Amino acid sequence: MRNRFLGVVCILLLWGTSIARAELRAGVAKVDITPKTNEPLWGFEDRTDPATGTLDPLYARILVLEAGGKRIAIVTLDLGRTFGEPSLDHLKEVVSKSSGISCLLLSASHTHAGPVIKDEYAGAPPEWEQKALDAIAAAIKTASDNLQVARIGSGTGSVFIGHNRLRVNDDGTVNWFERNPTMVPTSPVDPTVTVVRIDDRNGVPLAILINYACHPVVLGSENSQYSADYPGITNRVVEKALGGSVQSFFVQGADGDINPYYAVTPMKENAVKLRDWTGEQLGQEVVRVAKGIQTVNDPSASIDFREETLHLKLRWDPEQFRAALVKTFGAKSLEQMGAPIRPIIDARVTSVLIDKQIAIIAVPGEPFVDFQESWRARCPVPTALFFGYSNGYHGYFPTISAASRGGYGAASASTWVEVGAGERMVDWALIQTYQMMGKYSALPDDLTEGAYK
Repeated sequence: MRNRFLGVVCILLLWGTSIARAELRAGVAKVDITPKTNEPLWGFEDRTDPATGTLDPLYARILVLEAGGKRIAIVTLDLGRTFGEPSLDHLKEVVSKSSGISCLLLSASHTHAGPVIKDEYAGAPPEWEQKALDAIAAAIKTASDNLQVARIGSGTGSVFIGHNRLRVNDDGTVNWFERNPTMVPTSPVDPTVTVVRIDDRNGVPLAILINYACHPVVLGSENSQYSADYPGITNRVVEKALGGSVQSFFVQGADGDINPYYAVTPMKENAVKLRDWTGEQLGQEVVRVAKGIQTVNDPSASIDFREETLHLKLRWDPEQFRAALVKTFGAKSLEQMGAPIRPIIDARVTSVLIDKQIAIIAVPGEPFVDFQESWRARCPVPTALFFGYSNGYHGYFPTISAASRGGYGAASASTWVEVGAGERMVDWALIQTYQMMGKYSALPDDLTEGAYK
């Protein structure tokens, strides 16, 4: 009887120890998702021919983090946007069962040299897309099966590789400012690059998470080959500099109104060289920051998340919008823009909190850069990351003031969600972050014992 009692005590002690030590664990994987077929390319209306080959591979990079019984998968994609929501739902179901994923975050870099993805299609997804989804699910399982105790830390740097492409004149009108090879200063621009470094238990880098805001459009519509554009170069620079088996993850920020200095460079004018320069500038700053980050193993690590579908209104009158699209771009435009033309748009937003120190907002579209700066300034934790193009796609999210001025992305056909949607998303994520930190009381202050004493 005494031995049985001692055995129960030992089990309880071990259980209590495991609860107290909810160490962070991490695993990484990478898979090539470049189509083997010549698919139409995303991003430029004047590019009508399909891809002719591959300039550099398109990857899905997987980072799985686990703490306190919750497991999150962050998947960065060298694509113009994430997959359609039916595909995302299916993938989430698959990895929940196969890999125990509690929260799935897919975020696209927004390269304009990736294949077209549609929200809706008849029957199954296109063959290349289904192969990519299957490969991603398998890679998530690989990362989940190889979790190891990890250390984490973060830091920030500053680098200018782009400009604001909506130039506001003195009279309040807006001009399109596509290229800026002389690097004329513009505003607003956010030069901040946020870096999260994840090491193994011995301090050897496993993953470098890079969050920065700038359109990957150094390669313009003249390019007909698959390419990750400058983010692919940034990842390459970081991995080469840090060595070992480290994996670099570029996560696009709020780049809705930010272009690289050398945007849409013709191929004959050294577009590839300028793409490489852009990626190298960012990569070198990331390396500098990453090398200075001190990672720690928090014995009480935690991962919390909240997911919400916000029901947003269509900004334009549906019938007038549909008629204007056909008149301006032809009947084929309805095939490309048909999904957004519905009165209510369901936008999935996610908020993540890691160790009560690192907060993430993930939004399904192209937010203007002001939102990234606002999120970081208002967020109640030291490290605030802004993920654009995540878990869906609903066009541009301009600020209320930018929408009033107009211009591409602020009041164009690619901007179909109601004014104020971006502000609403940021406010929602802030509230969730405060809640996950336990900052809101369950009862009014003046109804609790000892209030105001």
